[in-house]
Amino acid sequence: MIRPRAVVLGASAGAVQALSRILPALPRDYPLPVLVVVHVPPRRRNVLAPLFAAKCNLEVREPDDKEPIAPGTILFAPPDYHMLVETDRTVSLSVEGPVQFSRPSIDVLFESAADAYGSGLVAAVLTGANHDGAEGLRAVVEAGGTALVEAPASAAYPVMPRAALALVPGAESLSLNALARRLLDLAG
Repeated sequence: MIRPRAVVLGASAGAVQALSRILPALPRDYPLPVLVVVHVPPRRRNVLAPLFAAKCNLEVREPDDKEPIAPGTILFAPPDYHMLVETDRTVSLSVEGPVQFSRPSIDVLFESAADAYGSGLVAAVLTGANHDGAEGLRAVVEAGGTALVEAPASAAYPVMPRAALALVPGAESLSLNALARRLLDLAG
């Protein structure tokens, strides 16, 4: 297995609680970039980056378009923008139409990151009430990456994890605490 080079996370309903169990567990010297899509209503100021900046050991913020992706940072997709990873490992922000009724879309991030990082990508689908993330997780696996899913039984909203597991039955299904530990182990 190729050593992971990036982590992508996707969540919807229940995201703040789920991410609060994962992101603060990453230590200051965590060597991977972490890109996060949370479904946030358009035209609403995103409070996620400042909220998690106060809780986390890593730098947390929204990226600028064409910004290089740096290790040890957590980047949240801005409201109403798809966040993509270009093959040169920079961020691209797009206002193309919603995917799975969402912009930002988890599928868009996961699929573009799978193209950029291939088998060096770790992706996790967390709590949510729609099917966004399932197709993207399949793209990650097809590129040789590692697929993780929050265990539906412990998810605040299990629809999204169930959809991901239905499409990618070989994904590791983990509690939030186990998922945080797995991200640490994979980066080790």
